[in-house]
Amino acid sequence: MVNNWLKTTLLMAAILALFGTVGMLLGGATGMLLALLAGGAMNLWAYWNSDKMVLRMYNAREVGPVDAPEFYGIVADLARRAELPMPRVYLIDEAQPNAFATGRDPEHAAVAATTGILRLLDGRELRGVMAHELAHVKHRDILTSTISATLAGAISTLAQFGMLFGGDRERPNPIVQIAVLVLAPLAAMLIQMAISRTREFGADRGGAAICGDPEALASALRKIEAYARGTPLHNADLHPETAQMMIINPLSGGDLRGLFSTHPATEQRVARLLELARGRR
Repeated sequence: MVNNWLKTTLLMAAILALFGTVGMLLGGATGMLLALLAGGAMNLWAYWNSDKMVLRMYNAREVGPVDAPEFYGIVADLARRAELPMPRVYLIDEAQPNAFATGRDPEHAAVAATTGILRLLDGRELRGVMAHELAHVKHRDILTSTISATLAGAISTLAQFGMLFGGDRERPNPIVQIAVLVLAPLAAMLIQMAISRTREFGADRGGAAICGDPEALASALRKIEAYARGTPLHNADLHPETAQMMIINPLSGGDLRGLFSTHPATEQRVARLLELARGRR
């Protein structure tokens, strides 16, 4: 738990520093001060509200035992096995199979899955996927991933705002502005990557422990990877900073998908899960 709070603190500090750097390059000392103030306010806002924002981005709708009895029942059973409070449960009406968890702590957690993943996977595989998401909750990864998604998007907005409304009046430099517009979102993505890849391996192990079936999660990952490649998730393409929250990289774009991927290769994840399953026999 201490380690995850340290990660969150470092993440928020790094993005706050990036806010200040973008502000300085686009608006000099005044721009830096305003950007730091905006970044500090965004950090505080993101801590309390980023989960709601991400769920709205994906038009997620909350469901209960009446709306989605099988799916809700799987989450409820796994939450009991993991000794976690029951999270809020959401469905996203998208064909691409995918899922994520969000919230600032286990007491305020939510899990979301697309309708596509419910159609694709059998009950055993779906348990593996939702166990993976609950492992993120148990490990307290969800605050880090949700804040990073929200603030990385804010960095892009800040860079675009600075490009539109000018830079330092004393020495306007359109080349610097264009460079910031391109590089600031990339820097935010690299900050996310520095933290997120190892979280997926940890959640795979934790999910396998929660559901007691590493092979089910391995099978689910293979299926999701195969179908996600040919099925776009439109809101993920509109908000690529949220891609690292998903169980599989949701972004379209062919070979460029893996260039700056926040996820380890699916083949590596499957291999580790199958090795874990062999060790259980």
